[in-house]
Formats: sequence, structure tokens, C-alpha cells
Amino acid sequence: MGTIGFIGGSGIYDALPLNDVREVEYDTPYGAPSDAVTIGEFADTGREVAFLPRHGSDHGASPTDLPYRANMYALKKAGVTHVFASNAVGSLKEELEPGTLVVPDQIYDRTKGRELSFYGDGVVVHQPFADPYSPELVDHLTEAAESAVGADGDAADTKVVKGGTYVCIEGPQYSTRAESEFYKRQGWDLVGMTAIPEAKLAREAEIAYATIAGVTDYDVWKADSEVTLEEVLENAEKNQTAIKAAVEEAVRSLPEDLECDAHTSLEGTVNTPTEAIPEETKERVEPLLGDYL
Repeated sequence: MGTIGFIGGSGIYDALPLNDVREVEYDTPYGAPSDAVTIGEFADTGREVAFLPRHGSDHGASPTDLPYRANMYALKKAGVTHVFASNAVGSLKEELEPGTLVVPDQIYDRTKGRELSFYGDGVVVHQPFADPYSPELVDHLTEAAESAVGADGDAADTKVVKGGTYVCIEGPQYSTRAESEFYKRQGWDLVGMTAIPEAKLAREAEIAYATIAGVTDYDVWKADSEVTLEEVLENAEKNQTAIKAAVEEAVRSLPEDLECDAHTSLEGTVNTPTEAIPEETKERVEPLLGDYL
């Protein structure tokens, strides 16, 4: 097993309990990542974890402007093979009340202006994406979350839900009522701003990826709901104990031999003959495409 990655969403700006910690600043063809990558051994398990706060340690970048490509490229350079991520999200269903943890298995993309791929500039890669979160990691992360919050402690009795559709909006503004009501009518479950292109880039990098989403609010489809930053931050802070407990258990119990389909997801996807790819482009994508070139 390679290094295990953890991308911390809103409210999670520090790493899991790590030993022999080092901070690594990566240069990437896509600019600088959100922050330095914190790498260390997780709780005397011998497992190496690489942590990256999605918005930076000071939360200085909005969802639209995040360096998603630089972040995932840096984790790839760090040797990451599996990523657990966290998100703060709004709920589109009455039963998914604030404080609930959801491990989604689908995404609906409503973003408008983001760079969605590592490729282009002379190399075309058509990546299947029917199951945007790695099914193997969805199963594992759900089981780990249920185990973690079922134990004694501050996270005890937190509700964990497996599956559901995360609709990713552009932001940084929250939804209008018309948009929120539309998303709810589609039968979708969660609304957030950071699932895309993160999940797409993980797949393009052959990194298995799953997320645990902490519900902070009811968006604005609910008649008495007005989403405010104060509410989101307050509930995100409450959720972080359960999220960290879930991710810690997921890291601790991840099987050494867990192979995911994502680890070979680039097979048969490169539509450009190697000899036709410009040398500059080839150099840029070689750490990602490797033997496929």
C-alpha cells in the first residue's frame, strides 16, 4: 500500500495524529497547492498519511478558485494511492439533519468555470466516470464511520448514511430557493461546492477516492431555513470530531491489499498516439500517465 491521503474540508485544517511529521511544499505544473502537505506516520501504525487542507490553513481560497489540479498532483507526487476527503454540505432531505455524516456514491456537476482535467494541450484522455467515488472505498469508509461513531466518546451516536447524490454547485454563493427546490425535486441528497473537479482529478491520477460529508444545514428549500456562514461554521466545527474519528478508523483499518478499480482507471483511455503528444505536454503528464505513454 502507498501513502494514504486525507483532504480536509471546511472546519478541518490540521492533520490526524501523526509522528515524525514533515511539511513538504510541492511544485506542480498547475501552480502551488492550497498549502504544504503534512506527511507523517499515523499513530504508530507504520502507515504514512499525507494531509492537505483543501482551502489552506487560513481558508483563503473559495471553492471556485481552489487549485484542485495542483492539490491532486501534489498528492500523487507524495505517493498517495487512496484518498479520504471531507466536505461540509447542505442537506436536501428532511431525514439528513445537521450533524449527519454521509458517504455519497454519486455526484451531479453544476459547476461552470473550473478546470476539470489534467490533460489537453495535445493529449486527449477519455476517462469513464460512471461511479465517481471508488465503490471499494465507499464501502470501507462507511463501515469505518459506523464503527467509529458507535464507540464511546464525543462522536458516539452520530448518524451515518451510506450512498446518495452530492450536487456540486459553483459557489461561493449559496443556492437560490428556486435552485434548492429544484435539486430537492430531483431526489438528490446533498449540496456542496468542492466535489468537482476533485473526484475527477483523483480518477485521472489513478487514486482511489471517497469522501465523508458532514451536514451543516438544510440549504434553503426548507421554509424556515436561511443558510448563513455562522450556521455552517458552527455545525462544521461540531461535525469535525465525528469526521476525524471516522477517517482515523478508516486509515487504521484499511486493508493492506485493498486494490480499487481506480488504480488502473487510465487503461485504454488515452486517445492520442504517444508519438503525437508534444514533448512539453508529455513531460507535464508523465507522472500521471506513466507507463501509458
